[in-house]
Amino acid sequence: MIRPILVVGNPVLRQKAKRVSQIDKSIQRLIDDMIETMKAAPGVGLAAPQVGVPLRLAVIDVDDKITVIINPEIVKTSAEVELDEGCLSVPGFWGRLDRAERVSLKALDRNGKELRIRDAEGLFAQALQHEINHLDGQLYIDRMDTLDKLQRSEPLRKREADEREARRAAGLEEDDESSTKTTPD
Repeated sequence: MIRPILVVGNPVLRQKAKRVSQIDKSIQRLIDDMIETMKAAPGVGLAAPQVGVPLRLAVIDVDDKITVIINPEIVKTSAEVELDEGCLSVPGFWGRLDRAERVSLKALDRNGKELRIRDAEGLFAQALQHEINHLDGQLYIDRMDTLDKLQRSEPLRKREADEREARRAAGLEEDDESSTKTTPD
């Protein structure tokens, strides 16, 4: 089942998530729902707090490989690099921030077995750190030096331009930048 994704301003996104104490059918259902929601969005990762469940659980899809992390703990990081990042909970924007280039962590997989990820790099390392930040009540915008560098996402700009063009074509908006609007007869 696709679940609604919470957006910035919702207090659940700012709570430190609680550890998962038991991996039962309800947790398995939550994992399945999160994977479906992430793919439908579409996104690279999704943390349980983003769907309103304050538990330490996240799903990541990099290179068509789904990784489920439960109660993750970062055990090693490398030097940081500056990266572009966006978030399903901060729709329509992206920003530049520093993240470790490589990361190692321990967690449980969806079956409750110990999972060790060593020296993850690239998009996978970035997604792991991003989702773990969600579990700690942090958004990527909290890690930015300044929000002045927050940028609007290109797909949003294109959609807005397409909508303006459609309104112009329908006679609802003039071609120039004047504030005069026309309506169809």
